[in-house]
Amino acid sequence: MKHLTISQLKQGDRPDSSRAVELFIKFLITLSGWTAILVLAAIAIFLFLSGMRAMQEIGVINMLFGESWFPTSKNQQFGFLPAITGSLWATLVALSISVPLGIMSAVFISEFTGKRVKEVAKSIIEFMAAIPSVVLGLIGLSILAPWVRETFGTATGLTAMTAGMMVGFMCLPTIISIAEDALHAVPNELRQGSAALGNTRWQTTYKVVIPAASSGIFAAVMLGLGRAIGETMVVLMLAGNAGIIPTDPLVSVRTLPGTIANEMGETVRGGLHYSALFFMGFFLFAVTFMINLAADVVLERQRRRWRR
Repeated sequence: MKHLTISQLKQGDRPDSSRAVELFIKFLITLSGWTAILVLAAIAIFLFLSGMRAMQEIGVINMLFGESWFPTSKNQQFGFLPAITGSLWATLVALSISVPLGIMSAVFISEFTGKRVKEVAKSIIEFMAAIPSVVLGLIGLSILAPWVRETFGTATGLTAMTAGMMVGFMCLPTIISIAEDALHAVPNELRQGSAALGNTRWQTTYKVVIPAASSGIFAAVMLGLGRAIGETMVVLMLAGNAGIIPTDPLVSVRTLPGTIANEMGETVRGGLHYSALFFMGFFLFAVTFMINLAADVVLERQRRRWRR
């Protein structure tokens, strides 16, 4: 067997088998990346083509800004505005809960805990992300909905407030994990320099660490936003599914994903209602794709800035 010296390895003299394995691995990685892109493009094209009939016969503007959704009546109406506003209310409630709580939790885990506590906290966060959404929906029906009805004096506990509170709980793992990673990526030299200037640990955190990680924290919020908008099961169970344009979160609403999940099984394949739901899916896909793309761009900028 031929033995290679360290100097030969440094010069790139490697066995042919080693180079072949490396090329094969690079090929697999490249193939996987392009496959993911092609699958994503195929989904977008499929949704667009399936919604083509609705775009031609109803019109994109009429659907996006229509105020009534009566797909089975004699005079069919396919206005998305009730579902869009319902989704916005539920998402707003979710973010108002998950963003401050998630960011504060990430700061605590990253800056004020020991290694053992950090490991336990991350395990709990991972467990939260693994809870099935239907289980959270059942918990919301039995506990959260009665509490909302009694506390706010509403006619029903199935409101945008109820759905948004539970969706906010579901967004916490995403926001905490991404924000904690962004805080952890801030170089320790900045913390040491701040401490050398006489700042306390808390002053260093909010004057130096959080501003330095602001782009990553923003990306965490954006990913949480995408998670909230796309949630289906919880809002289907807790939002009330009322086709009105809500003016506050204490009324029953329908959402974009909830409408698709609730009505797709009742439509005639290839019909106008069927096509309108597919266009609604394409619109939801486009919104969540842009949100996640913006978050990825911000995260990549943060990685380049603090690359170690």
